[in-house]
Amino acid sequence: MSDLVARTGRHQQRYEQGYRLIAGCIPFRFRDMEQNGGDTSEKIVEVLMINSTSGPGLLFPKGGWENDETVKEAAVREAIEEAGVRGDLVHFLGFYPLKSKTLQDEFSPEGLCRAAMFALFVKEELDCWPEQSRRKRSWLTIPEAIECCRHPWMRKALEEGFLKWHEGGMVSTINNDDE
Repeated sequence: MSDLVARTGRHQQRYEQGYRLIAGCIPFRFRDMEQNGGDTSEKIVEVLMINSTSGPGLLFPKGGWENDETVKEAAVREAIEEAGVRGDLVHFLGFYPLKSKTLQDEFSPEGLCRAAMFALFVKEELDCWPEQSRRKRSWLTIPEAIECCRHPWMRKALEEGFLKWHEGGMVSTINNDDE
């Protein structure tokens, strides 16, 4: 049982110009991949996705950004609550608009949301976390994640945000010696 408790309800949610504000992240790690029968090793990047509780496909952790926290605090909180991981936010990937059928309310009757997404370098996988009874974690390569991603806006964050940042060489500058 987890000592951590997931926040629920929308009484603390942030809204801006009819949009519910969301914070999320693309958790990632480095994994050694042996080549040539173990003679050489190459580091590959894997991203962590979780199952959706409302249908098929995989997602990145995300949720409402609340009034008593910064957007970065909200993204880190969602990673802990939904995926059971802790780490460092190392890059802002951008804002991604979305329309949600399940997030319609009096402040956003059309279900409009704007998600601030970050890259989160995972330093710890928790044995217990608030949503572990409803969530399954999956480490995937970037091509696998693109294929499995449930929402187009999350795929866009992965391809146009994370992948461009990764291909630009920025991921390799992160110190991962303590793995």
